[in-house]
Parts: sequence; structure tokens; C-alpha cells
Amino acid sequence: MFGETIYLDNSAGTRLDERVLEAMRPFFFDTYAVATSEFGYSMGIEAREGLDRARRSLAGRLGAQTEEFVFTSGNTESSNMALKGVALALGEKKGKHLITSRIEDFPVLNAAAALGKQGFRVTVLEVDAEGLVDPAAIERAISGDTILVSIQHANQEIGTVQDVESIARICQEKGVLFHTDATHSFTRLPLDVSTQPVDLVTVSGHTIHGPKGVGGLYLRSGTPLAKWMDGGFQEFNHRAGVEDIPSAVGFATAAELVTPEENERIRGLRDRLLDRARAAIPHTTLNGHRTRRLPQNANITFHYVEGESITLQLDMRGFAVSTGSACFSKSLEASHVIMGIGGDHERAHGSVRFSLGRYNTEKDVDGVVDAIAEVVRELRVISPLTPVEEKER
Repeated sequence: MFGETIYLDNSAGTRLDERVLEAMRPFFFDTYAVATSEFGYSMGIEAREGLDRARRSLAGRLGAQTEEFVFTSGNTESSNMALKGVALALGEKKGKHLITSRIEDFPVLNAAAALGKQGFRVTVLEVDAEGLVDPAAIERAISGDTILVSIQHANQEIGTVQDVESIARICQEKGVLFHTDATHSFTRLPLDVSTQPVDLVTVSGHTIHGPKGVGGLYLRSGTPLAKWMDGGFQEFNHRAGVEDIPSAVGFATAAELVTPEENERIRGLRDRLLDRARAAIPHTTLNGHRTRRLPQNANITFHYVEGESITLQLDMRGFAVSTGSACFSKSLEASHVIMGIGGDHERAHGSVRFSLGRYNTEKDVDGVVDAIAEVVRELRVISPLTPVEEKER
């Protein structure tokens, strides 16, 4: 029905790697029992062993102990578990103050907002023009009743990478728990909880060519976390419900397949896209930090035109990109991230995110740059925002 699509929206979701599917397959058709203890029947024991291997592999990727990794249904659940679980555990014991930033992804922002309606005080910090949170601002915001700081490792839209180690050190010194959302940085950037005092980390399989609907929460041993979903005693009694063993195995396999060499190749594609796009198209703005950014992320504002029109025109030419974050694709609201770094509505609505993955090539990059140069040129001719002198060029 549709022609071949060049997919450049890998931060929204990725194509499943065939090797991941093969690793998952036995747990659908052969070892399909629920995980039982060592005193259960053989198939249940084998299922448990598969789950344990996946947990051990993912925990190891973070520098964590096996029992510190809890499987979830994805980054939304993981971040909700972190914020609400800590709030329930410490709200009546220590205090009701949380700190986050203006450009966090929706699971953190909306979980914090929900807690705000339940009597918690939430400080939302501003960021600079490149999307960086000032660690000193976090230190100033911490008070005697602060229980948790939640600052993302890397931004979902503009790719800016935060100084999580400095923030974690500050929180450790102040006796405050620190959570970071590493949904978009896990396996793409170093994050080692054995050397960095991070207490909770959100990760997900959907951004690394793993299955959708599976994620995890790193929970440092001894971290207070109330169980906020009632049921059984799975996941060390942190999360109730039958474990999705095929997806857990797939997530672990996906993480194992990401290599430093792949990340460098993707970084090279990103730089090629940025350099060629800005050379070919005048009146553009790079959103996010030039160097401290995710290797797979390029976010550019094309002034005088709307990102929605660009994405629709590119789709007609066989290229899939997004305007703002994936969550904004059906919204008329300006991106909270672009607005958060000081952009106006015109800049926010003209922003386009290109996010690269394992299956992208130089040909894909060159093709989308050529296509977007043509699209932007055509749209600027008819846009009421374009200065007359630019239309006459």
C-alpha cells in the first residue's frame, strides 16, 4: 500500500531487531509458563531462569546489582513508580518537596503535577538556552523537606545531556534521593550507578530496537519506595503482576546488541545531517547543546514555516520525522521544551526532530536533507511569516 519509508523518528520508537525477536520466540511458544520459584515445575523454572538472565544483563549494563533492577511496562510506569513510590514512602516521614526541571518528559512532569494536587510542593527549575539545568540551582532549591530530585539524563526532544553526576553528588551530600530518566540515553551514553550516586533510573526497550511496552527501574538497594500497584509479590514485591518474560528477554537482548561502534556511526550520521542541513537551508536554529547531546538526536527549527507542514510534506516524499516530541504530533500546543529554552511560538512550531537508529544510512541522511531543503523553500514562498526579500530570492 505504501512505498518504502525512510524512518527518522527513532526516539519515538524503533524497528525491532530480528535477533531480538528470535531471542523472544522460545518464551512465546516453548517456555511459556509464568516464572516460578526453584520449587515449581520445570517449565516455570526455565521461565524464571530466562527472566533472571535478562534482569542480570540489564542491571549489569547500568553497573547495578541484579536485585536492584525492576521490570516495568515502560518508561511511563518506571518514572511514575519512582516519583510516586518515593513520595508515598517518605511524604509523611521526611517531607513533601520534590524538584524537577521544566523540560522533563511527560511521565515525570505529569507524575509531579499529580503529586502537587495531593499536597506535595513541586519546584520546577528553568534551564538555559541550550537546555542545561544548573546544578547550583538544584542545590539552592533543596530544603529540609526535599525528598526527591528528578532530572533527566538526556532530553527527549533536543537531545541535551545533563550533568547527572554533579547533580547526583549534590543530592547525596544533602541526603536527598535522585532519580534520572535515561529513556533516551540508556546504552547510547555511559551511566554507571556503581560510581555515580544515582538512586533511581528509568530505562525502556522501545528506543533501542527492543520491544515496546517493556522497561525497567533501577532502584538502589535500601532506597525507600512504596508499592503503588496492589496485587501479588512479583519484582521483589515492588510491582504486582505476571512478568512479561518474552519482552524482558527481548529488552535485554536489545541492550546487549548496542555497541560503542554503532553509537559512533550514528553520531557521525547525526553530524552529517546537521552540517548538510544548515549549509543547504538558511535561517535555521539548532535546538539543544551543540556537543553535549544524544548521538542520535538532531533538532532544528526552520524559521518562517511550521514543523507540522514540513513533516506532512516529508511524509509524502517517504520520510518519517517528528515535530517536537512524539507526544506533540497531534497537538497544536507549542513544545514545552523549545519554550523552556527561551524559544517563542514560531520557533517551537517550526522545530523538527530527526532521530537516527541502527538501520539508517548516509543515503537516508542525504535524501532527507535534499527533500527538506526543497520543502522549506516551497513553504517559505507561501508562508505569511517569510519576509518579502526572502520570498524574492
